[in-house]
Amino acid sequence: MEKTAKKTVISLRDIFVRFDGEVILNHINLDIREKEFVTILGPSGCGKTTTLRIIGGFVSPDSGDVIFDGEKINDLPPNKRSVNTVFQKYSLFPHLNVFDNVAFGLKLKKVPKDEIKKKVTKMLATVDLKGYEKRSVQKLSGGQQQRVAIARALVCDPEVILLDEPLGALDLKLRKSMQLELKEIQRQTEKTFIYVTHDQEEALTMSDRVVVMNNGSIEQIGTPEDIYNEPVNAFVADFIGEANILNGIMIDDCRVRILGKELECVDKGFGTNTPVDVVIRPEDIQITSPEDGQLTGVVQSSIFKGVHYEMSVMCGKCEIIVQSTKSAEIGSTVGMRVIPFNIQIMNKLLPIQSNTIETTVTYADESAQYFEFELEGETITVKDKYIPKGKRVRVYLPFDALSITGAGDGDLKDVYIESVVYKGEHNEIILESDSRKWLMLSDTDEQVATYVPLYFDFSKASFEILDSAEEKEG
Repeated sequence: MEKTAKKTVISLRDIFVRFDGEVILNHINLDIREKEFVTILGPSGCGKTTTLRIIGGFVSPDSGDVIFDGEKINDLPPNKRSVNTVFQKYSLFPHLNVFDNVAFGLKLKKVPKDEIKKKVTKMLATVDLKGYEKRSVQKLSGGQQQRVAIARALVCDPEVILLDEPLGALDLKLRKSMQLELKEIQRQTEKTFIYVTHDQEEALTMSDRVVVMNNGSIEQIGTPEDIYNEPVNAFVADFIGEANILNGIMIDDCRVRILGKELECVDKGFGTNTPVDVVIRPEDIQITSPEDGQLTGVVQSSIFKGVHYEMSVMCGKCEIIVQSTKSAEIGSTVGMRVIPFNIQIMNKLLPIQSNTIETTVTYADESAQYFEFELEGETITVKDKYIPKGKRVRVYLPFDALSITGAGDGDLKDVYIESVVYKGEHNEIILESDSRKWLMLSDTDEQVATYVPLYFDFSKASFEILDSAEEKEG
């Protein structure tokens, strides 16, 4: 028997939001169905809380539409929407007991006293707080206070409950137990829950679907299994669980080269000799004898994690993380095998040519051997190189020609760190300036969603004069 498709409760259509000149949501689209638990997941500054606040009516989009049950509600205030919100700070009324906190919204709606008592009693039983009616909220534990906040949000019978990192203030053990309780409350009440978090475990534990966000955009939407097993790009793979993310070359369909070795995979359609990102989860790597391995490496560390050993294995300069029920001796050489199904191939976040600049020389001094060009309102000076004024030139900067540390303000002063992905031997960093994105490598961890100066090392660059095919310099 076929399942009946659930109706769409909320649709966000081409939502765009800008605060103080910065793009917060970049034309996102999202459909949320009735009775499902949806988690919006992403790092700080990705736009997830703004998305929640737009659904709740606390923020109005600059453009785009919010559709609720088929009707546009852009201008509908929060108290007119069939939505209630539970925040990380529960905002309970300290002078009211548990019953009166939960009943507060019903009293505002002037619901009869008998009906208030019936609804509040039933809701307290649902959140496992029966018998706590007269208890002061100030004498409750963090988990109990959270359940009061959830009961208060549910008792007015909204169609949708919004939860903005409500477990963030709890300790680890309580947070884990509350994840299960929240999912059970959602199942019992059959409400649509939209949950915001940066915690991957929470998202995978509770959700029917996960919406992964980064830098104001939606990267991927899917079930927890889809997100974990079939990430669409390196950002999602890196953000959801542990993963070995390696640079690879797709030789042809079902054949990929990583770390100098050719491996069989199941992916097709990437073309031939195409640079790709390769994802292999640590638990999918089998430790073998060196002669039986597709890859070989030297064990650097082995840590017992309870259900498995986590080993760091160096393949040349590249670190591979392996999770295995058997440990290998530190310093020993081991083989590693991965079945084709567990090798995930993804398009790179940025193409290999991403750091190419096409520009016109605005000033040049042949005797001093330098020239200048304009880039995003800044004057960029290239030393020890002469190209005449007025010439059209293509400049290619390899990844190691970019850095975010140096003397002065940088060639570009305020560049946004969009993502940081560890590739086994270095971090691959994507930065966004006013009109484009850049790709660089770094041996240090950098903070996502911060602004940094960007420096160019033109001694590593190549130059091509575009005015005629004969004139080239490199």
